[in-house]
Amino acid sequence: MTTSARKICSLLLVLLLPTAATAAVDYLSFATEDEANSTEIFRKASPAVVFVTNKALRRDLFSLNVHEIPRGSGTGFVWDTSGLIVTNYHVIAGAHRLTVTFQDQTEFDAEVIGVAPEKDLAVLRIENPPASLTKLPVGDSSELSVGRKVLAIGNPFGLDTTLTTGVVSALGREIRAPGNRTIRGVIQTDAAVNPGNSGGPLLNSLGQLVGVNTAIYSPSGASAGIGFAIPVNTVKEVVPQLISYGRMLRPIMGLELASDSWIRRYRIRGLPVVRVFQGLPADQAGIRGAYRNARGEILLGDIIVAVNGKPVRSNDDYLSLLEAQRPGDRVTVTLRNGDEQREVSVVLTESQ
Repeated sequence: MTTSARKICSLLLVLLLPTAATAAVDYLSFATEDEANSTEIFRKASPAVVFVTNKALRRDLFSLNVHEIPRGSGTGFVWDTSGLIVTNYHVIAGAHRLTVTFQDQTEFDAEVIGVAPEKDLAVLRIENPPASLTKLPVGDSSELSVGRKVLAIGNPFGLDTTLTTGVVSALGREIRAPGNRTIRGVIQTDAAVNPGNSGGPLLNSLGQLVGVNTAIYSPSGASAGIGFAIPVNTVKEVVPQLISYGRMLRPIMGLELASDSWIRRYRIRGLPVVRVFQGLPADQAGIRGAYRNARGEILLGDIIVAVNGKPVRSNDDYLSLLEAQRPGDRVTVTLRNGDEQREVSVVLTESQ
């Protein structure tokens, strides 16, 4: 290369260097801002995230001695500084004893004060909680949109206080809860969620709780980029009921209904009413249950085919429609009895 060529290359390098340096600085500034956001959220939220251990009793086959062994583990988070912990129902199901371990490795025994298997939620209370408990700020899951950044903190595979990040990849999903109930309006995320993350918080970029991680979709059992979280707006409705009553309260009509397996076996369209409880709204509305004829044969009474115009094909459909109502609400129930179809108006009452 000649001396003139070297001078030209040097001049071009001097002219281009500031632009390249500026681009690099801008890129690093952007990356650092995102990293700083994740780091700050983890710093503030992780003290509120706990490791939940489910311990069961097992009898030794040879000595016949009873031993306490870990049955499973998952994640939970502080709901209230009085010592209330929220987790998934399937994390604590069947437990003989539950322990809750915080980030600083302090461990507490916990008792179950309320469960909602139909929403896969449970509330625990730890004994003698420390005075310095941290709770998570609660957000609004209705404000989520696909593409929004989310962060999950949990204990996948027993590795405590693990952070994963991603985005909301879909909204309005449906998943099956314990007891074969459907949880609707579920958040789908590509933030890595693995066994052990269950019951942990899903947070937005403001560090607010927007969901409770509950399940993954994966043929291998490990994260495949599709995780599911119960929306926080559902949690805000269910948890206060679990704290006050130990279970979910739903409005009722006062009916006993046929099982789904019986309905499938006899290929019945709708939900047969087995029995109507005297004095309750269904009885007052004139709904009729199954009965025996003069020969002792059991005959079907009314069959519920719709509530407020929405089809009812299973107990899950029926319960989900009632859960969207409140005691005192009036619903229109469409009934079929033989070839006759009619509508009745029922004022729902509170479950006891």
